[in-house]
Amino acid sequence: MIASPLPDLVGRRRECAALDDLLVGLREGGARVLVIRGEAGIGKSVLLEYVAARASRMKVTWAHGIEADMELPYASLHQLCTPFLDELDTLPEPQREALRVAFGMAAGDPPDRFLVGLAVLTLLTRASETRPVLVLVDDAQWLDQVSLQTLEFVARRLLAEAVVMAFAVRDPEGQSALSGLPTLRLDGLDAAAAGELLEATVGGRLEKRVRDRFVAEMHGNPLALLEFSRGRSAAELAYGLDASGQPGVQGPVASRVERDFAGRLAALPAATRTLLLIAAAEPVGDARLLVRAAAALEIVPYAAPAKAAGLIEFGESVRFRHPLVRSAVYHGAEPEERRAVHRALAEATDPVLDPDRRAWHAAQAAAGPDEEVAAGLERAADRARQRGGIAAEAVLLERAAEITPDPGQRGRRALAAAEAHFSAAAPDRATELATVAELCPLSTLDRARLARLRARILFARSRSDEAAPLLLEAAAQFTAAGSPLARETYLEAISATIFAGRVHGPTGARAAAIAARKSGAPPSGSEAADLLLDGVAALLTDGYETGVPALRAALDLLAHEELGTREATMRWLLLVPVALEAFIHYAWDLHAWDTLSSRAVRLARDIGALGALPPALIYAGGVHIHYGDFAEAARMIDEADALAAATGHAPHQYATLVLAAWRGEADVAAGIIEEARQRAEERGEVSLLGASGYIQGVLFNGLARYEEALEAAREGVEHDGFNFTGLSLVEHVEAATRCGELDQARASLARLLELTRAADSGWAHGAAARSRALLTEGDEADRLYRSAIEEFGRGGVTVEVARTHLLYGEWLRRDGRRALAREHLRTAHGMFDGMRAHAFAERARRELLATGEHVRVRENKPLSALTPQESQVATLAADGMTNAKIGAELFISPHTVEWHLRKVYTKLGINSRRALPGALANTPAVALDDEETARTA
Repeated sequence: MIASPLPDLVGRRRECAALDDLLVGLREGGARVLVIRGEAGIGKSVLLEYVAARASRMKVTWAHGIEADMELPYASLHQLCTPFLDELDTLPEPQREALRVAFGMAAGDPPDRFLVGLAVLTLLTRASETRPVLVLVDDAQWLDQVSLQTLEFVARRLLAEAVVMAFAVRDPEGQSALSGLPTLRLDGLDAAAAGELLEATVGGRLEKRVRDRFVAEMHGNPLALLEFSRGRSAAELAYGLDASGQPGVQGPVASRVERDFAGRLAALPAATRTLLLIAAAEPVGDARLLVRAAAALEIVPYAAPAKAAGLIEFGESVRFRHPLVRSAVYHGAEPEERRAVHRALAEATDPVLDPDRRAWHAAQAAAGPDEEVAAGLERAADRARQRGGIAAEAVLLERAAEITPDPGQRGRRALAAAEAHFSAAAPDRATELATVAELCPLSTLDRARLARLRARILFARSRSDEAAPLLLEAAAQFTAAGSPLARETYLEAISATIFAGRVHGPTGARAAAIAARKSGAPPSGSEAADLLLDGVAALLTDGYETGVPALRAALDLLAHEELGTREATMRWLLLVPVALEAFIHYAWDLHAWDTLSSRAVRLARDIGALGALPPALIYAGGVHIHYGDFAEAARMIDEADALAAATGHAPHQYATLVLAAWRGEADVAAGIIEEARQRAEERGEVSLLGASGYIQGVLFNGLARYEEALEAAREGVEHDGFNFTGLSLVEHVEAATRCGELDQARASLARLLELTRAADSGWAHGAAARSRALLTEGDEADRLYRSAIEEFGRGGVTVEVARTHLLYGEWLRRDGRRALAREHLRTAHGMFDGMRAHAFAERARRELLATGEHVRVRENKPLSALTPQESQVATLAADGMTNAKIGAELFISPHTVEWHLRKVYTKLGINSRRALPGALANTPAVALDDEETARTA
C-alpha cells in the first residue's frame, strides 16, 4: 500500500511505541519479530513504513504479497533476499546450492524448504554483521506459500542475530499465517482520533453529529475515513454517503471501500482503465512489461488520470494505492476483457527468461480447452517441483487439468495435481482433484496411484485401520501393472497397520503381510526395501523363528546401501521406521537400532530434510535412553520437539514418555499420557495405547507401585499391537511377581520366552534370563541373575544392567546375603543416580538402607543447569566443532551458537572451550526456559 501522506500517524501512539521498542531491543542485543494483524485499511502498511523510516543506519529489505491466483515458488523470498545475494558464496555449500536451486539460479534436486530456510537465516545473519537488518513483509497472507513457510521458519529460529522481522497480515484472510509469533493487533481508531483524521482531510469543519455518524459508519478504519472523505467537502458529507451518490454503507468496511474505488474507475478514460487492468493482472509490477502489453493491445499507456485520482503510482515498478484498488480493477472487468489482457501479457513475457509466468497468462487467456497451453502449464509445474515449490506445482497442474481437452490427459493431470496438493499439506483440495481424476479414464497404473493417494489422505486424517485395505488394493493394482511401486506400497500398508495398532484381524498387519507374500510383486528397485518387506512379512506370517533371520538379512543393506539421489535418500528415510520397529521389538537389537537411527539422523541432516529429522532424532534418543545416557537422550528429544514446532509438525511423544518413565517423573508422564490417549482415540492411532502399557509399567515399577504397574503392563500385554508387546511382558512379569500374581507372571514369561527365542541378542537373552529369575529360587535364580547382567551388558542395554543389579540385590537381601546384596545395590544406585533415573535410584537407596548402609541423596543444582539447546551447543563445541558447523547441525545461526556459548560459560564458571569437556561431565540438562520456548513453539 502507498503510505499515507499525513506526517503523523493519528491515534497510533501505542502501536508506534511498540515498533520503536523493536528497534531499541535490537540495539540492546538479540533479534526481534512482530506480526501486525488487522482488517484491510486498518493501517498495517503505514506502520511498516513508519518503522522503515525510523530504521536509521539499518539495512532494510521488503517483500510485498500480492493477491493473485498465480503461485510462483520462492518469488517473494527471492525479492526479499536480492539485496544480500552478494553474500551467497559465503554460505556453506548445501545451503548455497539449496538457495540457488530455489531461486532458479542453478539446476539440481528439489531442495528441502527448511534447508532453504536455514540458508536464508545464514544469509541474513551474514548481512547483519556490518549493519543490523530490518526485514519488512507486507500483506504476508498473499506471499507464495513456500516463501511464507520459509520466512516463518526463519522467524522462529532467530535469537541472537542483529535482525528484526516485521510482518503485516490481513485478517480474516491470513488468520492461520504466522500463528504463535509475537503479535500486535490493530483495531479501528477511537472516536477522537478518527474524528481528528477525518477533519484533517475535509475542507471545512464538520458538525459533531455528522462527524460522529461518519466515524461510526467507518468503524474507525483509517483507509475508509480517508477514501470516503477524499475530495468531498464538509457540506457534502453532511448529507450522508447515499445522498452524495456514493455506495450504501451496508456490509464490511473493506467491501464499501472497494466499491468506492470501483466508482472512481468508471470516470477514467477507457485506455486508462485497460492500463490499470494490465497492472492488476500482472502481480510483479514490471512497468516495462506493462508498456509492452499495452502495445500488444494497441493502446497508449495513458496513466495520468489514474495517478491524479490517487489510485496507482508508476516508476520502475507499478504500485496500486491499496490492494483493494487492484481487486476493484480486476474483478470489475468483464471476463473477455481479463482474457484479452492476459493474452497480451503472455505475448509480452519473454518465453526464455520467464516461461512460467508466460504459461500462466496464456492459461488465464484461454476461453476453453487448449492442449498447447495445458502442456505449457505442466512444464511450468515440473520446473516448480524442481525448485521445491510443491504448492506452486499443485496450482499449475490444477489449472492445466481444467483446460485439458482430452479426458484421459485431464485425469492424469488432475491426479498429479491431487498428489501435489497432498504433498503441500492441502488434503481437502487433494480430495477434490482426486474426485475429478476418478471421473476420467485412467490407466491401470494411474488407478493404482489414485487408490494409494486416497488411502494416504485417509491415514493422514485419522490413523485408523481403514487405510490399510485401500493401500493393499493400490498395491495389488501396482502389481497388476508390473510397477516397482507395488512392494513399496505393501510395505506402506504394513506400516499403516503397525501405527493403527493391530496385528490380527482382516485389517491387521498379518493380513497385509499375507497379501504381500501372495502378490508376486516385482522388485522395487531397492534391494534393501525388498529384503525389509520379505523380513517383516515373514515375521508376521511365518513366526519369529523364520522372520527374525530374514529381517537380519536386510540390516547390512539398510545400513550401507548407496543412496545416489535425494529422492533415494527420502525413500530410505520413509521406510526406516518400519525397520526400526521390527529390529527393536522382535530382534531386540539395540546395536541395529543405534546403527539405523544414527544413519537416519545423519542423512536427514545431510540433505536438510527437516520433516524427517525429528522422528530420526526421536529414535536416536530412544537408543541413548537404553544406553543410560539420559542427558543426551533429552538433548535429542528437545531438538526434535523444537524442529517439529518450527516446521509446523506435532511433537513426537513416545520418547518423551519413555524418558519420563525411566526418570520416575510420574506427574510429567501422567499429563502427557492422558493427552496422548485422547489424541490416539480421536485419530485411531491405538498403537500408542499399547505403548502406554510399557511406559507406565516402567514408571510404576520404578516407583515400587506394583499394583498400578501390573494393571498398566497387562494393558500393554493384551493389546494386539506390533510393537511394545515384548517390553510390556518384561514389566508385567516383574509387577506380577511383586504382587503375588504368579500365574499371571508365568503366563507372561511363557510368551516372552517364545518372543525372544529367535532373537540371538544380549537384550533378548537378558530379558528372558531375568524374568525367569524372578520366578525361580536358589542357585538357579542366582545363575539367571548373573547371566542377565552379562547378557544385558553384551547387548549394551545399560538401563537394564542397572535394573538387574537392583533386582538381584533385592533378591540377595531377602535371601539373607546382605554383604553381596550391598555390592549389587551400590552398583545399581550409582548407575541410576548417574543417569538421573530418580525413582529406581530411590528404590535402590531404600534397599541399601534396609541392609544397614547409609546413602547420601544427590543435591540438585538447578541454577547451574543448562537448557537443552545450551547442552546441545556445548556438547558439539566440546567435540571441537566450529560455530558455523554447530549452526548447520542444529539449524541455527553462528551468532545464536555464540550467544548460547556465552551463557554456558557463565553457568559453568569457565571462560573457554578447552574447559567444556570437564565442566559438562556433571551438568544436567533441564526443560526449555521461557525464552527458548517462545522462540521454538
